[in-house]
Amino acid sequence: MHSHVPAVTADGQPIPEAPVPKRIRAALAGIMMALFALTVVSMVSLWPSADELPDKRPYMYEGAQRLSGKVVAIHEDDPDGEITVAIDDTNDRVKVRTYPSAPASEMSIGDRVRVMRLPVNPSTGTTAGYMFMDYQRGWPLVVLALIFVAVVIAVARVKGAAALVGLAGALTCIWLFLLPALMTGRSPLLVTVTAASAVLFIVVYLAHGISVKSTTALLGTFAGVAIVVLGAWIAIPATHLTPLVNEEMSALSMYVTTVDVGGVLLCGMVLAGVGVLNDVTITQASAVWELRAADPHASRGAIFASAMRIGRDHIASTVYTIAFAYVGGALAMLMLTTLIDYTLIDLLTFEDIAEELVPTFVASISLVLAIPLTTAIGAWLVGAGAHEHDADVPVPPSTPTPVATVTA
Repeated sequence: MHSHVPAVTADGQPIPEAPVPKRIRAALAGIMMALFALTVVSMVSLWPSADELPDKRPYMYEGAQRLSGKVVAIHEDDPDGEITVAIDDTNDRVKVRTYPSAPASEMSIGDRVRVMRLPVNPSTGTTAGYMFMDYQRGWPLVVLALIFVAVVIAVARVKGAAALVGLAGALTCIWLFLLPALMTGRSPLLVTVTAASAVLFIVVYLAHGISVKSTTALLGTFAGVAIVVLGAWIAIPATHLTPLVNEEMSALSMYVTTVDVGGVLLCGMVLAGVGVLNDVTITQASAVWELRAADPHASRGAIFASAMRIGRDHIASTVYTIAFAYVGGALAMLMLTTLIDYTLIDLLTFEDIAEELVPTFVASISLVLAIPLTTAIGAWLVGAGAHEHDADVPVPPSTPTPVATVTA
């Protein structure tokens, strides 16, 4: 069995990776700067003012008060499902009603909880009691987040830290721009494309640096996003998805009349596809560059063919990932559907399931097509560099390039 290391010159130095020609770098830079400028202009024009945003809705009843405390007693035999909570600020011990979705039987002494002190009764001057709101999950979530950050930085180091910064920037863009813009009735299509473009610029260039390789992945991802947008725009009316059937969508349209729920559905499909697309395009761009480094004189066709062999494996594994991510998230609903006396085909056409299947199919189609597109872009770019390098540093036909070989 033989193991090969990268080709070296006669004096034992590695053959340098052929650079992408300057004219192509300049063209790529111009294209990306134009796209970035267009993204910024679009975001500024679509950014809603504070006056346009809908009023905040109160989370609790008028006159109610939110408190925190610790469970000190559980009354499992109580028909109302009550617990006793020691309130943090006053140390008062109050009885708190629970509800079926968070029964007292599942609580433990010492659990940190949030409770609602119900409004005072004007006729008696006393409170109507206390109601369980939720568990306090602050510290467990903080610890889990810190472990996640530590693991990412420990394994991926500088790139991992940059990716985390990019993730924070992308989520900030969604929170400050995309959600308010959709709330105020801006064009969902324009908002979605603008937000996706901004997110991709942030995450790709922060995590992977500004280079021809990362630009190749970004171009492939843009192509995939375009396919997702087109696919969602066609698939939503073709499959007659009615977002108002969804409880959250229905409540959203009731509270904010300016929201286009169909556009929100389209936006969700695009955002769901962005993360997966970025994963596969970065992998394919890296594969192309590694293949080019391993064989600096390989033709574009050879690089494309080799990279696509990697891409096909990635397609197979990613399709499984998307499918099982859906199954895991919708497991309870799938279990409920098995109790209905319908055939499997009929069940799959139900609104609740179809609303998950359509985004899965649309994202998968764009993912599969983005891989050859990204590979073709990368192979063309590194192939152009290879030809220029070969012209500058010719290898005499009579002098074969030595290759270091280790025999196992």
